Order: sequence, then C-alpha cells, then structure tokens
Amino acid sequence: VFFAGFWGAVGSLIGSLAEYYVSRAGGRPFIEKYGKYVLITHKDLERADRWFKTRGELTVFIARMIPGVRGFISIPAGIARMNVVRFAIFTFLGAFPWTLGLAWGGYLLGENYVDIREVSKPFDIPIIGIVTVIVLWFLWRRIREVRADSAAPKSSPDEL
Repeated sequence: VFFAGFWGAVGSLIGSLAEYYVSRAGGRPFIEKYGKYVLITHKDLERADRWFKTRGELTVFIARMIPGVRGFISIPAGIARMNVVRFAIFTFLGAFPWTLGLAWGGYLLGENYVDIREVSKPFDIPIIGIVTVIVLWFLWRRIREVRADSAAPKSSPDEL
C-alpha cells in the first residue's frame, strides 16, 4: 500500500509539473486575453500573484488533498510563477497522503466495493442536485461580482 501511495504521488507530481510549466509559459497572456469568458479578471490575477507570494506552499499542499481543487492548483501556481522546486516539494507532500489514503481504502474495500456502491446508489441524485445548486449559486455570485467590477468607474491618474 505504501508503494502504491508513493508511486501515485510521483504520478501526480509529474502531471502537475506539466500543467505548471504550460501555465507558467503561456498562462498569463492567455488568461488576460480570454479570462473574461470564464469570469477571471485582471484583479483576480493580481490577487493570485499576491496570494502565491505569501501562501503558495501551504495552498499547494492543502489543495492536493481536496478533490476537484487538486487537479487545478497547478494553473494559478504556474501563472503566479511560484518557485518550481518549492511547488514540486509541496505538491508531492500534499499528494502523498491523498494517494496513500486511496490505496489504503482500496485495499480495505477489496471486492466489497460492489456492496458499497449498492448502498450509496440512492444518494447519487440528491448529491448531484446539491452540487449543482452550489455551482449555480457560485456562478451567479461571480457573474454579479465581475459585472459590478466592470461597471465601476475607473479612476484616471489625473483624478488621484
């Protein structure tokens, strides 16, 4: 189980480094040009830069253990140009407990995963519904925030 977790973390690191380098190489210009279509503003990029300068390592470490987030954290880390060695270290350290837990869980479940699937099946629709409502609520709030920012008057240097 230990080696399965270890090699899972190595695989996670390799994939994360590829995503990091692509984001670092072309991410910022791409996001500055097309980010508005996915509700990412220039202000968001500046905020991410500040965040990764002060909390990048902890953010990457924790994000590697959160389903959904773990697959995307390399993008802002690359765009913010987080130190690649520190990124790799904290990616591995965060991915290892996750992959070890998955390997251990798989070992414990063994052939019983079919029984667990039958027990959990009735919860599929309610969980999908709850997740959908949360995502729609987040998008609604984000669209309002982006529209409010773009509608706010911009101050010119003469006004300061």
